Formats: sequence, C-alpha cells, structure tokens
Amino acid sequence: MTRVAVASRSFSRHPLLRAELSARYPDATFNDAGVSLSGHELIAYLQGHERAIIALEPIDAGILDALPELKVIAKYGVGFDKIDLHAMKARGIALGWTGGVNRRSVAELVIAFAISLLRKVPQGNADVRAGQWRQIVGRQLSDCTVGIVGCGHVGQELCRMLRNGFASRVLINDIKPLDAFAAETGAEIRDLESLLREADVVSLHLPYDPSTAMIMNADRLALMSDTSILINTARGGLVDEAALADMLRDGRLAGAGFDVLAVEPPEDTALFAIPNFLVTPHIGGSAEEAIVAMGRAAIDGLDTHAIPEPGIFPPGRW
Repeated sequence: MTRVAVASRSFSRHPLLRAELSARYPDATFNDAGVSLSGHELIAYLQGHERAIIALEPIDAGILDALPELKVIAKYGVGFDKIDLHAMKARGIALGWTGGVNRRSVAELVIAFAISLLRKVPQGNADVRAGQWRQIVGRQLSDCTVGIVGCGHVGQELCRMLRNGFASRVLINDIKPLDAFAAETGAEIRDLESLLREADVVSLHLPYDPSTAMIMNADRLALMSDTSILINTARGGLVDEAALADMLRDGRLAGAGFDVLAVEPPEDTALFAIPNFLVTPHIGGSAEEAIVAMGRAAIDGLDTHAIPEPGIFPPGRW
C-alpha cells in the first residue's frame, strides 16, 4: 500500500481535509505534533513514505537524497520557491501542483489592504483608542489608478474585481503577453517604470526567483508618488524593506500593506513601528474556502502529477 505523509501542520489539523485524504489513503501519516519540520526532522518524518504533502517545508537536494523512496511531492498552496524543482527533475520525483486555487482569497486581501490604507483605517482606529475623535480624510479605491505587477492567477483575479466591482483604472505589467487580457478587461499595459509612476496603488503578484529578487529596490520605490501605496501579498524578498521603511518615515510614500516579509517570522521589526505600514502574518491564502481548495488540490496532486520541466511545468521561471 502506498504510504503518504502530510508535513503541513494546518492540513494535519483540518478535520475535513484529514477525512478526505484518509478516505483515499487510510494509512496516511499526519503531523499531529504540530511542529515546523525542516532538515533532519523533516527527513525523519518523511522516511518510509512514497508520497508527501508539503506546504512551506523546504525541500532541497539533500532532503531528496536522504529519501530515495519518495516519488511524489504534492504542494499544499501555490508557491514553490522553497522546493528545489531542478533537484526533483534530476531525481525523477513528480510534483503535484495546481496554480491559482487561492486566487480569490489573496485578491480580497489586497482589496482589504487598499481600502484600509486609502481610508486611513489604522490611523483612525489608533486615534479613537487613544481618546481622539476627529475627521480623517481619505480616498476612494474606485477613483484610484491601480497598478498590478505580475498578471498571473491572482493578478488577473484582482484586475477583474477592480474593473467590475470598483470601476478602477487598472495598469498591468507582466513578462508574458497581455494583449488579449487587456482587451477583455479594459486594463492598460505598461512597462514597470511607467506603472510605478502612474499608479496610486501598486500591488505585487510575482513569484520569488533570481529575476524578481529585490525588484522593488530603492530606485524603483523612488518612482512612486508620495501619495501612493504599495501592497505585497506575493512573496517576501521582492521589496527592499530598509528602503521602504525610509520612504514611509520620510513621507515619500503614503503607506504600505504587506502580508509577506523577507524573513518569516520577522527578525527585523523596524517597519512595524511605522504607523502607515500595515502587516499581516502571511494570511493571503488563509480564508477557509481557500484552505479547503488548496487541500483538495494537494490530495489530487498525490495521484495527478508530473516531473518538473523548465518552461513547461510548473510555469514560470525556475
């Protein structure tokens, strides 16, 4: 009988996902200890299993070499920046992965960040709690120009929500052709620098890889208006966080909302003292509906999978 191990803590404690996986694989092993697994502990946990469901656990060549019986890794979630896909390909290990299963959840969090920052909700909340009652003037999302950097599953979902629900002007940027999507939605294609100059709200939706690391460096951040806001619900490491902190403190940027950070949990908390910086603990895909969708995609990935192939599967640069 095929042995399956679930390394993810959140999957392991979800009753519906446990039940659905157990119905297919009755002898599945769950991370009931609720510990974050990596390195030798992850190897020890996965030993003796042919298939595994992985969330944020790092998988590299050393891990795979220590687990010669492992044949399939199913991804619980959509990001694969912590999985060495080249090492999987070299060893003939298949990946079960479905893109976009949490796109609505992440796009809705972007809307929440945008409205909160534009309407200065954190500032108003802090004022009232401190005993102040004063009018705070903000802006409407419907009258803003929103720039979407990276127009994959989440970026496209966000674009449609903004165009259909708010009638916002939307600028889009991606390495792949966007002409058909722009024609469908009414979004306007821009190069990255032009988008940063024009947008009132900039939302990042890029994978993390060598081509995108620190893509929002100090020079690019400086292109943004002092009335604009930056939102990152994609991956940590896309933004120069030190440069961002300086701009927020100096009033060269109106605000920023981040669900992801370069180091998680964070070690440098300097940004958190800045009142116009709004942060959440990587909850973009943590809506109940998205959790179930991601879990079911991971279960399906145990049986429907392919060996990674650059430029083919999974898509993107890696």
